[in-house]
Amino acid sequence: MDDRLQYRIALTLIPGIGCKSYRQIVELCGEPELLFKMKRKELTEIFGNHPDIIEAILNGSTLKRAEEECLFIEKNNLHTLFFTEEDYPRRLNRSDCADTPPLLYVQGDCNLNRRHVVSIVGTRRITPYGRDMAERIVRDLASDDMLVVSGLAYGVDTAAHTASLENKLPTAGVLGHGLDQLYPPQNRNLAMRMLEQGGCLITEYPSYTKINASYFPARNRIIAALADAVIVVEASEKGGALITANIANSYHRDVFAVPGRCFDTYSKGCNNLLANNKAIIYTDIEKFFFNMGWDYTKSPNGAQQELFPKLTRDEQKVVDLLHEEERLGIEDISEKLNTPLPKMAGILLNLELENVIRCLPGKFYQLSCKSESNAKLRD
Repeated sequence: MDDRLQYRIALTLIPGIGCKSYRQIVELCGEPELLFKMKRKELTEIFGNHPDIIEAILNGSTLKRAEEECLFIEKNNLHTLFFTEEDYPRRLNRSDCADTPPLLYVQGDCNLNRRHVVSIVGTRRITPYGRDMAERIVRDLASDDMLVVSGLAYGVDTAAHTASLENKLPTAGVLGHGLDQLYPPQNRNLAMRMLEQGGCLITEYPSYTKINASYFPARNRIIAALADAVIVVEASEKGGALITANIANSYHRDVFAVPGRCFDTYSKGCNNLLANNKAIIYTDIEKFFFNMGWDYTKSPNGAQQELFPKLTRDEQKVVDLLHEEERLGIEDISEKLNTPLPKMAGILLNLELENVIRCLPGKFYQLSCKSESNAKLRD
């Protein structure tokens, strides 16, 4: 059994330690294992106003449950992703997503750091129009480096996952419960097909967590944060899809909504997002790619292919850095990459001319597209 994982899980089980505070604790103290080996005096310096947390750490009350979870993970061939590890979804580690889970439980082997990730959400009571749109969107998205994310619920989620399988796209389902069960149970076969075709199931909840209605809106922040863009296909005036859209906006993700007829119940949510400038109208895949700053062309069989500028190694380093930092001044870029300012100025100018980055007031730079770094090295 992995002792380090046991301590990581144990810390998540202590009441009063949320996702944001968990991250701060680890950044301050290091691995959770070190925290459980501290003396009362040291813990008091960290948690002075929270004696319950201090006692829970000292008496190790969550370690037994964490040990059981480690055994469950090993027995069921699951794995975890911790926020300090390389495989953890980089999009969840951005500064505007401080409340995302520091630890994820995963079934299946799926790269959550693909170049492009799109979340597709909507009502559970999907209409024929919504189903057609979900299937059309996924079919048009199909490419070698695209991942579709949804919540494995009825309706739009099911349509998005199913269409992904039909178009040979990996797809990830974010759950509002532990991996010992599946809700709704009618989607179990769909979930198994997703795993068989290179997809995965993700949750922040350990096994045998009782299903709670409040956990499903909470998991929507993961659906929003995992993606470069969230597309709302159909939604009523209230519901989980709009929660996801609002969270995505707060995370500075691009939100798109499929318009519908004014008096259709399950188009009102999308139409309201558009009317209130909380979403970009989704009409076709070419405009979607244009809005995302992604290059698009059609192959002979109708599926899209991506064309990216080819970058030198120095240019690629700048792109990777701006992906992580999102916005930096030329001096900071030069210092972080240990490159003289005159040379860096030339590199930035070339990237700007290629429309890979854009220059902001004050000589700050950011990526011109909101995807993962998507450039290929020159030969």
